[in-house]
Amino acid sequence: MATRRPAPPPPTPPDRAVEIANRHPRLRLDRRGVARMIHTLDRHFVIRPADRPHLLRPRARPGGCPPGELSLVFLTDPALARLHADFLADPTPTDVITFAGDPALGTAGEICVSADTAAAFARRQRRDFPAELALYLVHGWLHLAGYDDLAPARKRVMRRAEARALRLLAAAGHLPRFGWRR
Repeated sequence: MATRRPAPPPPTPPDRAVEIANRHPRLRLDRRGVARMIHTLDRHFVIRPADRPHLLRPRARPGGCPPGELSLVFLTDPALARLHADFLADPTPTDVITFAGDPALGTAGEICVSADTAAAFARRQRRDFPAELALYLVHGWLHLAGYDDLAPARKRVMRRAEARALRLLAAAGHLPRFGWRR
């Protein structure tokens, strides 16, 4: 009698390209660690069925973030405020702005974060600056995955997803290092 061998697992897709631009004059970052963080979210973050009704664009792909190159930009408060004014008609400083990509061009999107806002908020809340900046990247990634935080119910879903993502990254040892140049 012939025995059936189990089918081999499907091949792991290659890691997406992650382009990182550090436009903050004092921010130090671990580029490999930042890319590893994104790859971990892409491969292991699971969108729970309970989250789906609240998503703007549910995705079937593991992780939920669209395929393609992902661009990450670290900025100062004034630089991000200019983007906020130019693209969202709001000149006030903000923490994260996410731009959707174009699948036809092979781009997943762009996440722009303010290192200044992360540092100020971490200082006020007595929180860890690298963890706060990682949270901003997770927040932007979740926006690209279809999460929305405009309505209170959706904001609660997104906050829970942020917490799950940060736990996943911490357990994997994939929270990147950030610091300041003197």
